[in-house]
Amino acid sequence: MDGIRFAFGTLTVLPVRVTRWDREAARAGMLCAPLAGLVVGLSAAALGGLLLLLGSGPLLAAVATAAVPAALTRGLHLDGLADVADGLGSAKPAEDALRIMKQSDIGPFGVISLLFVLMAQTAVLFQLYGESWAHGAVAAAVSAVTARTALTLASRAGVPPARPEGLGAAVAGVVPVRSALTVAALATAACAGAGAVFGPYAAIHHALAVLAGLAAAQLLLRHCLKRFGGVTGDVFGALAETAATAALVVLAWNR
Repeated sequence: MDGIRFAFGTLTVLPVRVTRWDREAARAGMLCAPLAGLVVGLSAAALGGLLLLLGSGPLLAAVATAAVPAALTRGLHLDGLADVADGLGSAKPAEDALRIMKQSDIGPFGVISLLFVLMAQTAVLFQLYGESWAHGAVAAAVSAVTARTALTLASRAGVPPARPEGLGAAVAGVVPVRSALTVAALATAACAGAGAVFGPYAAIHHALAVLAGLAAAQLLLRHCLKRFGGVTGDVFGALAETAATAALVVLAWNR
């Protein structure tokens, strides 16, 4: 239960009280991160479905579905994406880039990244809701689970923090590699099972979407480790948005 509280208390705005903030709770919490993603994804799908039921078109449902994860995280993941884009785009040494990321304003690289990521997410959801509510709903859940599974992998042993404080320092390296891979495998299988309601090919398609999202996040993580020397809370936010967007883009292929 401490792990579940940690996952929901740090990765969502749901009213959950985090009673422990130690390495053991952080380890359990990051292992439970996909569960928090499932709740976020189902909430997004529910709002999209409600709007469709009330007679709205798929575009409004797609916009609302993309907005729910932002609302349930206070926009922290999107803010992390913007900060990391500014830090990487600055081409400055690690110390200066980290300082840029801590500033409250958003630079041009951050604005551009937010614009294209949100446009891509909305475009895919619009396409899938145009097919049926079920396709859009499953995609919303799969992308959210993929996003949080990427955070589990980024918390694995051997990934250092870039700063001695903050969320990155609290969760960096807390998850054993084997446990992180097990969670990733289970999340992939669960998403494949969700896709199986549309047929056997769809099950494979949804599994590939998860793997593509996780691979995209790992590429970004590798680059951030090289540039910043470790992870920060902003990096975790950027990884989540990258994984979610990549998974959605793959789901839009070969429709």
